[in-house]
Amino acid sequence: MTSDEVIKKQKQYLLPSVGTYYERPLVLASGEGRYLYDLDGNRYLDFFVGILTVGVGHCHPKVTAAVQQQQATLVHTSTLYATERQVELAERLANLAPGDVSKSFFSNSGTEANETAIMLAQAATGLDEVVALRYGYSGRSQLALSLTGNGAYRRGLGGAGLGGVHHAPAPYCYRCPFHLTYPSCDLACARDVEELIQTTTGGRVAAFIAEPIMGVGGFITPPKEYFQVVVDIVRKYGGVYIADEVQTAWGRTGGRWWGVQQYGVQPDIMTSAKSLGNGQPIGWTAATPKVADAFTGPQIATFGGNPVSCAAALATLQVIEDEGLLENAALVGAHLRAGLEDLQRRFPEMGDVRGMGLMQAVELVRDPRSKEPAPELAAAVLEASRREGLLIGKGGLHGHVLRIAPALNIGRGDVDDALRMMGRALAAATGRS
Repeated sequence: MTSDEVIKKQKQYLLPSVGTYYERPLVLASGEGRYLYDLDGNRYLDFFVGILTVGVGHCHPKVTAAVQQQQATLVHTSTLYATERQVELAERLANLAPGDVSKSFFSNSGTEANETAIMLAQAATGLDEVVALRYGYSGRSQLALSLTGNGAYRRGLGGAGLGGVHHAPAPYCYRCPFHLTYPSCDLACARDVEELIQTTTGGRVAAFIAEPIMGVGGFITPPKEYFQVVVDIVRKYGGVYIADEVQTAWGRTGGRWWGVQQYGVQPDIMTSAKSLGNGQPIGWTAATPKVADAFTGPQIATFGGNPVSCAAALATLQVIEDEGLLENAALVGAHLRAGLEDLQRRFPEMGDVRGMGLMQAVELVRDPRSKEPAPELAAAVLEASRREGLLIGKGGLHGHVLRIAPALNIGRGDVDDALRMMGRALAAATGRS
């Protein structure tokens, strides 16, 4: 088919929300390493990797070989049976996870992983209410969207969503909900969680769920002490801490396997997905034995722990280790950050540059003093970047934040290429030189 034929059939047979990232849908045909190719033969440097999912690059040969071998050996069993790949992956993750997090449950996606985490927390505590964050994103099911603090995604809920979820102010320093400045703010956003629990809940909560860096929210990066304060408060009121590492895990934040390790706290439950399978569908929920052992009764995930997905995950973890990608994400991420800050000096519309490692964001504003969001500018930069041959993402409450997250094995030269393309795209979108 031609790209025009694909787009025509997409409009005819798929929901209207599918494939609407650009003015004209981008029809992709193949990928290799850091590049994607469309059906018309155009090449793109991929700095969004399937929403932070193809963490070691497209069609990495070692991951592909592991998938092919497993596909020819055993494809599916369901969670009714044990398989070598599933227990090997669970053991590997228990050795990598922080603290005493050591018992796993596999599913298909981050949405399912977060659903499982909430069920685990409620079973372990005997409580129901949950604290989540404004600007957070937890997935696309009814419960996950109820946890989500972004109105654009909650519209499908028809309003309120499920009860028992309470949204605390986000640790969003660039747009502080208390109009304070870090560090003189004394972490007001974190300390407010205690009053939130006291005034909007029954006085005890099952869990606090939060991303170490808020992905869909626009890579909102909390102050380094934030989680220490909040987690102490939540545990004081009976709850457990769920670290939603769907986007931040597997070395993405640089130097460490987990985003939560950048904050010096130990989660009771962790979730992840995305880059674990490098494109193969997999979701992961893990907990300490004390929490996990409270989860009784049959729990079935038909495709959870699928041997092919587990084989891909094992190969992905090995590639990250063998290629030193935790360190690479830190070093090349610092180079990317410095380059973005250089661009910020040229383009005042880049109101804020933030993130960790190879998870960097640019918040675009109409005026750096008023900080008025500039979603039209973000859309224009995305289109101009595409024309340059660069794929990046966007997020934020108003769709005004550029999300930049290449594969973990990207090089400094690739970053330099991307920065040049971004510079030209920003110049075209803003009319500046």
